[in-house]
Amino acid sequence: MAFEGLADRLQNTIQKIRGKGKVSEADVKEMMREVRLALLEADVNFKVVKEFVKKVSERSVGQEVMKSLTPGQQVIKVVKEELTELMGGEQSKIAVASRPPTVIMMVGLQGAGKTTTTGKLANLLRKKHNRNPLLVAADIYRPAAIKQLETLGKQLSMSVFSLGDKVSPVEIAKQAIEKAKADHHDYVLIDTAGRLHVDEALMDELKQIKELTNPDEIFLVVDAMTGQDAVNVASSFNEQLGLTGVVLTKLDGDTRGGAALSIRSVTNTPIKFVGLGEKMDALEPFHPERMASRILGMGDVLTLIEKAQANVDEEKAKELEQKMRSASFTFDDFLEQLGQVRNMGPLDELLKMMPGANKIKGLDNLQIDDKQISHVEAIIKSMTKVEKVHPETINASRRKRIAKGSGTSIQEVNRLLKQFEDMKKMMKQMVGMQQKGKKKGGFKLPFKPF
Repeated sequence: MAFEGLADRLQNTIQKIRGKGKVSEADVKEMMREVRLALLEADVNFKVVKEFVKKVSERSVGQEVMKSLTPGQQVIKVVKEELTELMGGEQSKIAVASRPPTVIMMVGLQGAGKTTTTGKLANLLRKKHNRNPLLVAADIYRPAAIKQLETLGKQLSMSVFSLGDKVSPVEIAKQAIEKAKADHHDYVLIDTAGRLHVDEALMDELKQIKELTNPDEIFLVVDAMTGQDAVNVASSFNEQLGLTGVVLTKLDGDTRGGAALSIRSVTNTPIKFVGLGEKMDALEPFHPERMASRILGMGDVLTLIEKAQANVDEEKAKELEQKMRSASFTFDDFLEQLGQVRNMGPLDELLKMMPGANKIKGLDNLQIDDKQISHVEAIIKSMTKVEKVHPETINASRRKRIAKGSGTSIQEVNRLLKQFEDMKKMMKQMVGMQQKGKKKGGFKLPFKPF
């Protein structure tokens, strides 16, 4: 995840001040020196850093901190609030036109991931907002750009409007909006051309499309890994087109993340979405407060809950709870749960959203390989129906057969059987504690098991 270096530096700095009952001006000064270095190293714009440090310093040596009962905690609160403000304060939501369709122009340089992001955004609009978007192939210059969008459309079972590469992008956009009205599409996503750098010809074409379509949103897709260049590109596009939002791609890469902290301040344009992976559902609305929490090591529980709600079937969760109570949880149930957790995204990313996860030694180097999960799935699928329900029947020869059938070792089969048994015992205890708690009005699980 981006910001890792910045997060480590800020968390170490904050740790020194966290428990202090008294915070002097010298303490604040020392902390701000560290914060300043951390931000500059993360490639945050120099002016942005200067302004941020000034605001935090003023508030930290002011009345609200010095007179509080927990000055150390109060300084951290100030840092979090200012970091949130720096990234835009509140989440900036996507526009909805009063009369459909809502038109969104996707702009950006070549290689930023514009076409893929167009597909991801369409997918998100359908899944989360129940919309019916029309994808428009208006990049007639890049070889295979039209084909790429059509392939994404097929993959997502979505309509793609194209007139080939001999018609002008302005005409394509115009006819696409007419088509969207006729076919009752409520969103039109125009995938425009990019160049390797900002030039006059590109801007003239984009201005013409803007003039003709009068878009509700103009989203700049920018690669977070290009650091300070991303900020310069955003400034250029904003000056010429008047952007309404930025989509940061590759924020899951090995990047210093400063672009996300600078873009909002320099261009005054909100970051609306962030791309966190290759898959079609790896696009998330950008929440400044949640991102500030993650950077400061406070976790991101809300996003974790939302991911769980989106991927975990409520009915099946209730059914599972019943099975756990009656101790009839089987390997088939386990397989189903594994699939639902897998849909939420990479497990190491999910773990990092938990508060205090930054204090778990070795989590940064934790690589939860998808292959391990595939091995577990293969082992379970190699069991017979009886074995899945009654694992106690799995003797030595059966273990040998399962290992052979799943392409794994007997040790791996043994390990899974032991883990499954331990998990069932733990579930039984948790449910038992919850039942006792209900009777006494005391202990209650803070979440539904699995």
